[in-house]
Amino acid sequence: MRFGNRWAHKHMNESLGQHYLEDSIASLRAYKKMAEKALDQLNEEEYFRTLDEEGNSVAVIMKHMAGNMFSRWTDFLTTDGEKPNRNRDMEFVMDPNTSAKDVRDYWERGWQCVFAALEPLGPDDLMTKVMIRGEEHTVAQAINRQLMHYADHIGQIIFLAKHFHVRDWKTLSIPRNRSAQFNTYLQNQSAATDSEDAVE
Repeated sequence: MRFGNRWAHKHMNESLGQHYLEDSIASLRAYKKMAEKALDQLNEEEYFRTLDEEGNSVAVIMKHMAGNMFSRWTDFLTTDGEKPNRNRDMEFVMDPNTSAKDVRDYWERGWQCVFAALEPLGPDDLMTKVMIRGEEHTVAQAINRQLMHYADHIGQIIFLAKHFHVRDWKTLSIPRNRSAQFNTYLQNQSAATDSEDAVE
């Protein structure tokens, strides 16, 4: 009986760990997609526009995020997440010759680094210790740390993009004053699916 309980407990932990990894990756992909729907609404100049002298442009935020991604996720399990060759301060300085395409390409490479590190992980890796700036984290803590960081900056990107396109903004979620209509749509979809299942 005790062996059975241990097996069930281990199996449950593995299932929970796998669910956590899959959900984390899905959340990161969703954040990336949401940001890119906002980016697609910007023209070249708007990538580099700031609201004030202290503010960051969309391009700078993207450059910083990608720099963070390369540092945190390269050799994720074996080296400190703050790489010695990272120059964080320069992530907030934009070369005037940089184009929006350059920024998008750099952003894409950063995300590729994220998923290349995360996708091979299994439940047994979640409690492995990794270092970030000399501070010990479990893999799960390191993932959570980056999820929060990226969500914060993607919110900034969306805020800026929406500010620049307040009159022609294409919403990324449920349009204002359309929640009831959207809920009705979901209910109708669910009812249609139930009917199809009944027929089968």
